[in-house]
Amino acid sequence: MQNEIDNIGFGGSCHWCTEAIFLSIKGVTKVDQGWISSEGDASSFSEAIVVYFDPNSIALKDLIAVHLATHSCTSTHSLRHKYRSAIYTFDRQQELIARTSLEEIQPEYTEKIITTVLPFKEFKLNTAEYLNYYYADPEKPFCQNIVNPKLRLLINQFPNLVEEDKIV
Repeated sequence: MQNEIDNIGFGGSCHWCTEAIFLSIKGVTKVDQGWISSEGDASSFSEAIVVYFDPNSIALKDLIAVHLATHSCTSTHSLRHKYRSAIYTFDRQQELIARTSLEEIQPEYTEKIITTVLPFKEFKLNTAEYLNYYYADPEKPFCQNIVNPKLRLLINQFPNLVEEDKIV
C-alpha cells in the first residue's frame, strides 16, 4: 500500500526556526520554507512553511499542537505582519480539523490563542542559500541561540513525535 502525503502551512515565527522544528518530526517528509499568502489577502505574504507529511504516521492535530507550542501563539507583538500566527489549510477538511484542534488545545494556555485558520493562496520559496537553514549548519550563532531552544522544547514536550536521528 502506497502512503498518501498531505500538506499544511504554518506561520508564526521565523521560518528558519519553524522549518527546523518540522524537519525534526516523525512522519514529516519535506518542508518548504518561504512566505505564504492566504485567500482574500493575496498582497500580504508572511514568513511561513509548507509541511508535507504522511497522515498515517502523524496526525494533523499533533502537527498543530507542535506549531502552537513552538511559537508565541498568544502574543500580538509588533511583528505579527511579518510573522503571522496562522494555519494555512488546503481544503475544507483541514480547516475543520484546524479549528477543532485550536478549540481543544485552548484550555492548555492561560491567554487566548491568536492563531488564525486561513485558506492557502500562494507560496514563495526562499532562496536556496537559506533552505534547510538549521540542518545545513547548526553551529551558526542564530541556530545555537534561537533554534536550539525551540528544538529542546520540542524534545521535552513531544518526545514521541521527534525523529531522534535528525536532532543534532
